[in-house]
Amino acid sequence: MEDILGTKPLAERMRPLNLEDYWGQEHLTNEGKPIYNFIKKKFLPSLIFWGPPGTGKTTLANILAKESGLAIKILSAVDSGVKELREAIVYSEKIKKSVLFVDEIHRFSKSQQDALLKAVEKGTITLIGATTENPGFEVNKALLSRCQVYTLNLLSIDTLKRIVNEAIANDIILKDYTIEVLEWESILLQSGGDARKLLNILELVVLGGSKESKLIITNQLVDNIIISKTLPYDKNGENHYDIISAFIKSIRGSHVDASLYWLARMLDSGEDPKFIARRILISASEDIGLANPNALLIANACFDAIDKLGMPEARIPLSQAVIYLAASPKSNTAYNAINEALSFVKKTGNLQVPLHLRNAANMILKELDYGKNYKYPHIYEENFVAQSYLPETIEGVEFWKAGNNPREKEMMNLQKNRWSDHKKSI
Repeated sequence: MEDILGTKPLAERMRPLNLEDYWGQEHLTNEGKPIYNFIKKKFLPSLIFWGPPGTGKTTLANILAKESGLAIKILSAVDSGVKELREAIVYSEKIKKSVLFVDEIHRFSKSQQDALLKAVEKGTITLIGATTENPGFEVNKALLSRCQVYTLNLLSIDTLKRIVNEAIANDIILKDYTIEVLEWESILLQSGGDARKLLNILELVVLGGSKESKLIITNQLVDNIIISKTLPYDKNGENHYDIISAFIKSIRGSHVDASLYWLARMLDSGEDPKFIARRILISASEDIGLANPNALLIANACFDAIDKLGMPEARIPLSQAVIYLAASPKSNTAYNAINEALSFVKKTGNLQVPLHLRNAANMILKELDYGKNYKYPHIYEENFVAQSYLPETIEGVEFWKAGNNPREKEMMNLQKNRWSDHKKSI
């Protein structure tokens, strides 16, 4: 058996060198699809690959350059400054037939992205950028408009299994072992859909395991060697916003178990409980609102509780609030009403406050009839009296429309009964 010290990691040894061996992004690489066509026509525009870690962005850039007959200069935005970027651009300009590949391009500053833009505009470089973040948010719009963006999907379970089996059968080191994957759940979960991580885990399990003639990979074996389970979650990135979006939409959709699942995903990944609690507060007003005003009280109590408790105990009031909100009747009428009122204000401008509603803060204002003829509701029967509360030109405008739930129907009926006999006289 070969001495493995100094050998490249398994993920690097198994990196595909051509399109036939590249799996998992068939929507881009199959016959007639964009990447296939670029290679076939020997035409390569500037591109940005957007996708989760370990889905093949760097590999695809290498394959594109190789099969297009172009040299490739690789730059990582994580550890490259302006100096390295300028040197890479000069190199690419000199070589002519070359590709400048920038990994984690979203980490470049605006000035660095502007430098790339000038070179791309002149046509002196062909740029391929790779990013795990939404380029619509993280990449300079001018640069983005000059690049075609292609999304790489999270690898399917079948593709991940195929990658493992290929490594077991053909890797220069692993093929000397007799290996059978009996249980897949743990090794796939630990990888998080990242092919690079998957292969590194496989190598660690094989080379760090026993020296038995036949190695049977089970969930327990993987868990014994790979102690920590970490789910992919960037608290400042796309995955962060996708999960909180799924969380809020699950509450809005009244799916208690889905709401708890996304809550657990965030907590397990170390999300700030206060961030979650703030979103719950918003949901209590936006999605439950007047259908159940107690939801806002529960959400606010939850926020106070987690501030006093901290984790891990804070998970309990968070769970209580999430279950209550998801199971509660829903209404977005308060949300719609204020948005409609704000839109109306922008259109109608600074209308004058009626005199009887103005504040007569001194004698001069009283002499100008500020507050004159105002009717104080509490001295009337049922604490109500009809009078105008809006500028005359918009009298009768309505922003709030009751939702289809008992509480709001009751509120609307009360409003109608109070005002229906008086509107004509106002």
